[in-house]
Amino acid sequence: MNREVEVTAKTINSLTHWAKSELKLRDWKVSAPFELSSLTADAGFRRYFRVPCEPSLLAVFAPPAAEKNETFTVLAEHFIAQGIHAPSVLAVDYEQGFLLLEDFGDTLFQNVLTNESVDVLYGEALLTLLRLQQCKSSEVIGSDSKRFMLSQYSPDLLREEMDLLQEWFAPKLLGYELTDADKSMLNDVKVLLCDSALEQPQVWVHRDFHSRNLICREGQAPGVIDFQDAVHGPITYDLVSLLRDCYVRWQPARVEGWALAYGTMAADVGLIDSVNQQQWLRWFDLMGLQRHIKVLGIFARLYLRDGKVNYLQDLPLVIRYVLEVAKKYPELNTFVVWFEVSLLPLCESQEWYSDYRVAGE
Repeated sequence: MNREVEVTAKTINSLTHWAKSELKLRDWKVSAPFELSSLTADAGFRRYFRVPCEPSLLAVFAPPAAEKNETFTVLAEHFIAQGIHAPSVLAVDYEQGFLLLEDFGDTLFQNVLTNESVDVLYGEALLTLLRLQQCKSSEVIGSDSKRFMLSQYSPDLLREEMDLLQEWFAPKLLGYELTDADKSMLNDVKVLLCDSALEQPQVWVHRDFHSRNLICREGQAPGVIDFQDAVHGPITYDLVSLLRDCYVRWQPARVEGWALAYGTMAADVGLIDSVNQQQWLRWFDLMGLQRHIKVLGIFARLYLRDGKVNYLQDLPLVIRYVLEVAKKYPELNTFVVWFEVSLLPLCESQEWYSDYRVAGE
């Protein structure tokens, strides 16, 4: 089933009238003619439109059956109160799935990251992440009518995410049917990665803290978006999402330096006890492997089920991360051999494939 369905003219018309009415109630300065400008869609069901008003706003259609609109609204308010630059929610109609949001602009980190800018931009992002992780994970947040508590990044959820490789990437994208031996080996990998994730300090986890969800804002901390799937989980999850981004790659030595620097910052503010570098980097590596195994399945699903073909071009970089990290750990040798012998030749026959060994360069 293809989920990439165009928003109907009727929906856009309803969203336009709703947005105009909400702005009129607030005496907001609007332009004529009042027409919404469509922006690029993301990996979910949400569609974004720029509103012709001053200051600028975004009108969002987020189908209520598919998107966590109430969670997004509560978390946005909470993050703002904690000094995190989430977009303010000016108005929301939960029944229709309509939202009016603060507009952070179009300058995604992905579009401005260079060898010269990355240290400053990542420094700002890591300070934002540090603030996010210092939020109290156990507290109930929101008003009496909209209350929310973070769910746990449970072993079941971690395993379900990794299962996407053997549900979507291997059989459906590559045409490879897993044997019982394959499944047993992958189960051992899941146990190893889950154990590493769960032994880490548990904090707020954005779950998609990367260059497409961070927005540059002149003279201000980065804008943070797409946080509605936040959970309580491993401290290195968002760190590796940023530093081993599925859309941009940096030299391993540089990534290791940033990761270790963040570990020191986390210890300084009491998020973790002192931890030796080897342990911290192992947590970081294995958390990244869990995430990238999941992403192989997600990108395959986004293409096969949702018709989002552009994600295929990012698969070689994800494969590179998977194999580079797995080769560092002897306990993952069987997984590496299986991937290189069973899956890699099938990848090489795909139209989307490019040499993973130089992906991201």
